[in-house]
Amino acid sequence: MKTTSRPAAPARPRSAGPTPPPGATGTAGRGPLGPLRRKIADQATAYGFLIGGLLCFILFSWYPAVRSVIIAFQKYTPGSDPEWVGTANFSRVFQDPEFAAAWRNTLTFTVLALVIGFAIPFVMALVLNELRHAKAFFRVVVYLPVMIPPVVSALLWKWFYDPGAGLANEVLGFLHLPTSNWTNGADTALVSLVIVATWANMGGTVLIYLAALQGIPGELYEAAELDGASVWQRVRHITIPQTRFIILMLMLLQVIATMQVFTEPFVITGGGPENSTVTVLYLIYKYAFLYNDFGGASALSVMLLLVLSAFSALYLRLTRTD
Repeated sequence: MKTTSRPAAPARPRSAGPTPPPGATGTAGRGPLGPLRRKIADQATAYGFLIGGLLCFILFSWYPAVRSVIIAFQKYTPGSDPEWVGTANFSRVFQDPEFAAAWRNTLTFTVLALVIGFAIPFVMALVLNELRHAKAFFRVVVYLPVMIPPVVSALLWKWFYDPGAGLANEVLGFLHLPTSNWTNGADTALVSLVIVATWANMGGTVLIYLAALQGIPGELYEAAELDGASVWQRVRHITIPQTRFIILMLMLLQVIATMQVFTEPFVITGGGPENSTVTVLYLIYKYAFLYNDFGGASALSVMLLLVLSAFSALYLRLTRTD
């Protein structure tokens, strides 16, 4: 006897939960409020990182600068209440015999640094740009002095300049050339410090120049070479105009940096001989930590700030079109 089998009923899909009402989102974050929430979260994260950086600037840069301006008009010593004295600190600093010497040495150092330390990095960048082999090696060699701590670099050069057993006079004697007093002579000390600062800081400048040179189109040099232009003509009419903006910007940064020179006079010469290497920043250090006169040190700091601000404003106005 044959039996007829009924077809099996289709299996019902298991329900993961109650059916969402029409218009509701099936996944968290999807819907009209999802993009807004993500945007708010992104903005909160960005402002969180920004607030951290702003707090660092406020605590370690802006607050000391504002505090220094206030102390410049006060008689202030640590551990005692400040007394408002107006412009007495500025008058006393002006009457200091070291004041004129410090500004004269600082301006001379800046000019020498521009003459010596501004052309050498540009020439070295030109040479490195023309190399065909071992480019990475020579870039590391040029940048290596920047990685040495400034105090260590100054101590090395202090031994190098030693008039007795220093390497500089040893090399001059080996070449049968007259030796020098270097940092022990009032007429040669400042130039010696310029050489130290140039050697220690030119690595970063060379790499910036090198990056700018590599951005110049090669077709310009090829066309100039076909026209019979010499090396100097190519540098004058192509390289310098194409890197003019970088040159001007680095000139401004170098002037600001060299007018705040401190490490080399402090470590190598101690401001001598005969105050020939006392700079404005070194005089600020003497007022604050040797004379315990923080009001005079702050007054000098405000003067230096005003001079650098005026120079920067004039420079930016003259180069505004560039």
